[in-house]
Amino acid sequence: MNSVQIRVEALAPAFSAAAADWARRLGLPESGVADFALQLGEDGLQLQDLGVQAPGPVRVDFVAGAVAHRRLFGGGSRQMIAKAVGIQPGIRPRVLDATAGLGRDAFVLAELGCPVTLIERQPVIAALLEDGLLRASGVAELAEIIATMRLVEGNAIALMRDWSEAPPQVIYLDPMFPHRDKSALVKKEMRLFRPLVGDDDDAPDLLAAALALASHRVVVKRPRKAPVLAARTPAYALEGKASRFDIYPRKSLKT
Repeated sequence: MNSVQIRVEALAPAFSAAAADWARRLGLPESGVADFALQLGEDGLQLQDLGVQAPGPVRVDFVAGAVAHRRLFGGGSRQMIAKAVGIQPGIRPRVLDATAGLGRDAFVLAELGCPVTLIERQPVIAALLEDGLLRASGVAELAEIIATMRLVEGNAIALMRDWSEAPPQVIYLDPMFPHRDKSALVKKEMRLFRPLVGDDDDAPDLLAAALALASHRVVVKRPRKAPVLAARTPAYALEGKASRFDIYPRKSLKT
């Protein structure tokens, strides 16, 4: 976790025991000076920056907010990410999201019918994701979607190199991009996560492992004007206003 100090705290006495369990699992203290607090309350697990003028907490929420709005009004299979992974009538590929983060893109793909395995290597972010998936699994209209999502904590490069299951048809990568301008750090998620995870300096190895494992294609999400990852030119790209999807096909997806 770099040199960032994180403590775990309960937001009410009723959550003290569960917060202590998280502290033990993650090897984090429950008191002391810290840069961030992993807090447990009635809304679930959340990460709060304790610095001056810090934004509000970040949690994984598949039930409400931006994710729910995207599920209801986001355009379904017409979304660019759906086209990037190869969703077509009768085709819902098995996807490995090797850089899961808050799980938003993975949830979109699962909601559209793709079985998705999520890998997250940062333990605190993985904890937020685990908590969000658990809470969503108890919501009737989301339970079937969440059942198609499987979370694995660990280093995606090592996990892909030692993969023992059937290869995923599509591997999706969204590595942290080394932004230089402050405007790119406006989102509170980036303000919280960048000190925790830094830049994905091993992204070239991540791409190499993905290309060696995926049976049908690898998709890399990039800022629209960013250079291609690891100087590997994709076969083609789908470009939006702020981001693009670089596509590295292996073979055609068929029904």
